[in-house]
Amino acid sequence: MIITLVTLAVIALAVFLFLQTAPFGSSPSNARLERIKKSPNYKDGVFQNLSPTPVMAEDASYFDMLKQQFSKDSTREPAKAIPSIKRDLTVKPSDKPTITWFGHSSYLIQLDGKNILIDPVFSNSTSPVQGIGNKKYSGTEVYGPADFPSIDYLVLTHDHYDHLDYQTTLDMKSKIGNYYMPLGVGSHMESWGIDTTKIHELDWWQEIDLGSDMKLVCLPARHFSGRGVTDRGKTLWASYLLITPTHKIYLGGDSGYDTHFKNINEKYGAVDIAFLESGQYNAYWPYIHMMPEQTVQASIDLQAKVLMPVHWGKYTLALHSWDEPINRLTIEAHKKNLSVVTPMIGEPIILDSILPKSRWWEK
Repeated sequence: MIITLVTLAVIALAVFLFLQTAPFGSSPSNARLERIKKSPNYKDGVFQNLSPTPVMAEDASYFDMLKQQFSKDSTREPAKAIPSIKRDLTVKPSDKPTITWFGHSSYLIQLDGKNILIDPVFSNSTSPVQGIGNKKYSGTEVYGPADFPSIDYLVLTHDHYDHLDYQTTLDMKSKIGNYYMPLGVGSHMESWGIDTTKIHELDWWQEIDLGSDMKLVCLPARHFSGRGVTDRGKTLWASYLLITPTHKIYLGGDSGYDTHFKNINEKYGAVDIAFLESGQYNAYWPYIHMMPEQTVQASIDLQAKVLMPVHWGKYTLALHSWDEPINRLTIEAHKKNLSVVTPMIGEPIILDSILPKSRWWEK
């Protein structure tokens, strides 16, 4: 019994020390926590969604889920390399707003002489320890931090590993002018050596002036946060609206379907393009991610002229086939007469001009 207790104590200490390593980030400091407590979205020690949002379905079977998770389903990853276009990102191909997708939820917006980067993740796997977890698909590694021009604004939607990556943050630190993120996420950035004067934390419905007649609005999403085993809900998650003199661009982040999409439209009107998640969903967790058909409906709620589906095409984080999200979404969008862009990694979207629609995943 003594040996068992000692062994358990050693294991517990090892786990504790492991969770203190840099990739896990840091809990909000007392000063940051004081601001967090003033948020109307913070209650009982954690941030809350607008609607009750359990992470798992009420009738979810953890045994069945784990059994599927470790099944050898060859369709969960592509059979061959993902096609891509490698181009010089420092050369903007048009005077119009240009958008470049890098797989999953990472993309670059270039407009009015500014470079805006969303949720950059370029590591091999979405994990605090590289080599553990699902690796990125072959063909998706064509871009890395060294390929980017100086970034004026880096926008983060929440602190999950597939949206906020430790190594990518370090590798890009010298290129970033300012960082924008939901409340509490700055604690991770500070612990990684990011200049505190560059960190801007926002609450839902808060607007911030970016200069050049642009503003960024932090908006609700239906999701959760956390990088360890005890920090769920300690930082906020969000979507955003980027408003320029000529366009409104919705940056969706991760979200389950809810009334906030209609509420955003009622307050800000139609958007020119909506980046919405479509991937990594399952009936086991129906409230924190959208099914592809719900993604289409969210785009309709936002009155988006164009839908750009993200959160797919780079990592396998759920149980469905890797191309199921885009197939289901395009079928539903066709039924609803909704315009969808489906660029390859690196292929530019030029608003009001070039909207790629090839079905490259079938080739």
